[in-house]
Amino acid sequence: MTIFVCGDTLEGILCGVYDAWMSRLGHANVALELEDRGNLRMFSQYRQVEETREKTEKVIDAIRQKAGQEVYEMVFRVSLSREEDKADRIYRFLIYALNLKKAVTDMLQIPAVYEVFRMNRNVGNEAHLLIEFARFSRTREGILVCGVGPKNDVIILMAPHFADRLPGENWIIYDEGRHKAIVHKANQGWIIVHMDLGQWKENRMDSGDQKEFEQLWKVFHQSIAIRERTNYVCQRGHLPLRFRPYMTEFQ
Repeated sequence: MTIFVCGDTLEGILCGVYDAWMSRLGHANVALELEDRGNLRMFSQYRQVEETREKTEKVIDAIRQKAGQEVYEMVFRVSLSREEDKADRIYRFLIYALNLKKAVTDMLQIPAVYEVFRMNRNVGNEAHLLIEFARFSRTREGILVCGVGPKNDVIILMAPHFADRLPGENWIIYDEGRHKAIVHKANQGWIIVHMDLGQWKENRMDSGDQKEFEQLWKVFHQSIAIRERTNYVCQRGHLPLRFRPYMTEFQ
């Protein structure tokens, strides 16, 4: 078995797909693994994948031309998953996608296709929930800051929504677990940066109107609640506990 070791990014995984495919060793004799994940396999040969723009673009073009934009978007979302075997899952999926073309999305009876479908759904659902539960606070400089702690690397999927909803604001969506952020400049575009906002955010939160609005928001939620109909099990079903530390009304 020859194992191709790639980076934990879309570019890294697609370059791994390219190297494994072009090795001509046979799909059953190769596998993809992410860097620094798991133990070494016995009787296996490891090859480090070199990331290049040329290889990435070739794989993307092949996916779009042969399987369509929907399949490419599925691969993109799965690359954001936290699951350690996602690189090899994508590779196995593309073996079928480049042969079955657009019909592959309906072939859920194939294990490789189903696993990518499941991971794609999981990533998409988490991004959707985070958009609904996101809470922004304004700093003294007038920047809107939203902290999140997603399982998957989904803040890039949140960016288009808030760029459309808050085009005239300077805002930051910060992934506290990965120390990366989406930074949006008013009336311009957004970029991804790696940074540690923890201390910066604490020192720059507005202690004036911000606190008053937070308190009004909490009072509003308390006033509309019907105590006799409180159902904590139902609440956890609609609003999982892991989202609550980042929501104003639960702080």
